[in-house]
Amino acid sequence: MRIRRLAPMLAVGVTATLLPALTPAQASAADPLQRFHNQHPAWHRCDPSQSAAYQCATIEVPLNYSQPTHKTIKLAISRIKASAPGKRHGAILFNPGGPGGEGLSMPVMMNETIPKKVREQYDLIGFDPRGVGRSTPVTCGLTAAEQNIEHPYRPETFSRDVAWARTVAEKCRTKNGDTLRHITTRNTARDMDVIRAVLGEKKISYLGYSYGTYLGAVYTQMFPRRTDRFVLDSAVDPARVWRGMIQVWAEGTEPAFTRWTKWTAQRNHAYQLGDSPAAVKKTFWDLIARADRDPIPYEGGKLNGDDIRSALRRQFFSPKSAAEAVVSLKKAADGKPASRNSLMPNDGPGARRSAAPDGKLPADNSSAVFWSVVCGDTAAWPRHPGQYRRDAIRDKARYPLYGDFGSNITPCAFWNKPAEPVTPVHNNTGVLTVQNQWDSQTPLASGLGMHRALKGSRMVYVEGGEGHGVYYGDPSACANRAVNAYLSTGRLPARDVTCKPSGNQNHGSHEGIVPTPRPVPGAPSF
Repeated sequence: MRIRRLAPMLAVGVTATLLPALTPAQASAADPLQRFHNQHPAWHRCDPSQSAAYQCATIEVPLNYSQPTHKTIKLAISRIKASAPGKRHGAILFNPGGPGGEGLSMPVMMNETIPKKVREQYDLIGFDPRGVGRSTPVTCGLTAAEQNIEHPYRPETFSRDVAWARTVAEKCRTKNGDTLRHITTRNTARDMDVIRAVLGEKKISYLGYSYGTYLGAVYTQMFPRRTDRFVLDSAVDPARVWRGMIQVWAEGTEPAFTRWTKWTAQRNHAYQLGDSPAAVKKTFWDLIARADRDPIPYEGGKLNGDDIRSALRRQFFSPKSAAEAVVSLKKAADGKPASRNSLMPNDGPGARRSAAPDGKLPADNSSAVFWSVVCGDTAAWPRHPGQYRRDAIRDKARYPLYGDFGSNITPCAFWNKPAEPVTPVHNNTGVLTVQNQWDSQTPLASGLGMHRALKGSRMVYVEGGEGHGVYYGDPSACANRAVNAYLSTGRLPARDVTCKPSGNQNHGSHEGIVPTPRPVPGAPSF
């Protein structure tokens, strides 16, 4: 600071004296990331089928930021430049969620979502996070069955669950050695800051969905002075990473189920599932018990009670969708034709998967990154299988719909020790958080946790809103207007904002709003 104040007087003498003395080696020692910050991306057209304005490039980042002169990995980035250079404010980065979601195509998607008045202020920047997609991808060589996170607790199958968790951890360790210890949120935040420097920006703006909210919050914690306009949509509670965020699915489902029983009872004439909440609840649990005794034929397979609990967990956050699914299952159990795809989630635009540099993306790429991040971010995971057994029994009683799924054993019980401590998020950085009341993947309690952690934040809360993800589609919707105003001006609302759902909200989908890839049924995603 003192040198800056004296700069006008010292410019000639100091520059002439000091610059020759700074050899490249000394400059590198002063800033070990200088060679990464000074990269000049070779931008090129991403895809002949896409607009020429959609450009891609590859940069290098350190695998281990504590040893930046050692191994490097590739990071795939993309952009659509601001359409009105004279109105340009800066660059905005996007993350679609995951962990393990590909973000390279986000500029194309957001170019269709963000209104022109806002869009022309920003270069839209996408990237595949480290380990993902066209960035040097990781794999554990997992089978489709091994990628499935949905493991209900039963005494007779718990030993198989333990074997599954140990197998996934051992496969990942064998396939990748020490590499996976560096596929973490903290390092992805550092990668974002390298992208910022490569783009020549002093600060960056950001829009992150789901897991991307935690990534954005970690960036604000690590780089508060480089944080510009940040929007965190459908937020992860940073105090609950990561076991608590899987368990919150169970906690959040119970009030959604209660709401569903009331909604469905009021429409008994349409669904005939019961004329009171208690009757609807009994109908559902009778169906579960029936499926456990005699699995229900459904779409070429057979579903037991655990299968139905797992499949319907998300559906209960949209009462109409859940009611239709239960009716369909009852018909199938009675041997009647059932409507197709009632239990199949909408994979949405994020289901499109790009190719790795060799043209072949590992089939388990999302799952490998998911476990790398959730196991590698924090050492808080229990290490003894017995703890998971006790927790699963306890939570199955507390949260009958999904408690045992949420607390059962995971590969993190057998993962290597994290390379760094978890990042505590508690700062006054001004960001905008956005949250639906009925969100299946990041329930309201989670969004409120993020809002509390970021003490300088404002929340846009959609009372009655359904679905995972808010900022999309109708620009006249209350929540979208609030986001667009913030992105346009940089001014947060004076206080938290409560909105009602847009008439165009898709009440039948929970997974298709935020572009988070789900490679196999039951694969993890936030």
